Amino acid sequence: MFKGFIRLQSHCRGAISVCKVCPRHQHFRGLRKYSSALTERKRFYQDVSISQGEGGLYEVNLDRRKLKTPSGTLFTVPNEALAIAVATEWDAQKDTIKFYTMHLTTLCNTALDNPTQRNKDQMISAALKFLETDTVCYRVDEPPGLVELQKNEWDPVLHWIENRYNVTIGSSSSILGPEIPEETKDTFRQHLSSYTLWSLTGLEFVIAQLKSLVLSLGMIDRHLSVEQAVLLSRLEEEFQIQHWGNVEWAHDYDMYELRARTAAGALFVHLSSESSTIKQKLMQD
Repeated sequence: MFKGFIRLQSHCRGAISVCKVCPRHQHFRGLRKYSSALTERKRFYQDVSISQGEGGLYEVNLDRRKLKTPSGTLFTVPNEALAIAVATEWDAQKDTIKFYTMHLTTLCNTALDNPTQRNKDQMISAALKFLETDTVCYRVDEPPGLVELQKNEWDPVLHWIENRYNVTIGSSSSILGPEIPEETKDTFRQHLSSYTLWSLTGLEFVIAQLKSLVLSLGMIDRHLSVEQAVLLSRLEEEFQIQHWGNVEWAHDYDMYELRARTAAGALFVHLSSESSTIKQKLMQD
């Protein structure tokens, strides 16, 4: 996955160095303020590398300085794969660092700083709340073309997740939405309890993009591709565009941005759950 982005070097402490992109070097001052979604600043480092620190956690280094979160916490991730992915984001920045494009870094910061101070149970409850307003559960009564489109495109996904988790969800055209059985919520609660806080952070991010727990789990479980999940989440909008047209550049930009955020969230869920190291994987292969 990261071929072409990194090269292995024999650094001390087993560091993996990411290739140089920019020749300039500036101070680290102000690094903690990079969390703003609209922030940009000049690239102030030459090399990006990762190293394994205390407790087996991995750190990301910009030149010889350790990356920190916006709150000043040492930036550490649970495994090598996620560290390489984050390092790749930093290395991919050119003359200007566009923090709003660095979704994996942002998700790590959120998991580390936990700005909302929630525990796993609270995060799971928030995710389950989306079932009550899930995109694929709310149907229209008209026009007939959209009614048929929703049935043809959303029903197969709904049937898949009901069979996959042995639950009942259903759909409704009522403003109140479908009546979700408590047994269904309990089943999903038990399933999500197997997620780490890091994985829940990524899942919550995906749900926020798609407005759907059903589509998010379909993608995380690899039943849906990113492109399929995004398209299904925008079904009504795409239907309207086909009938009334659109502002081409704006539609394309929104679509690409949504795909990028959704893909990053799904990748974060999988990488934060990864246990084996890249070296182990290479030896297995």
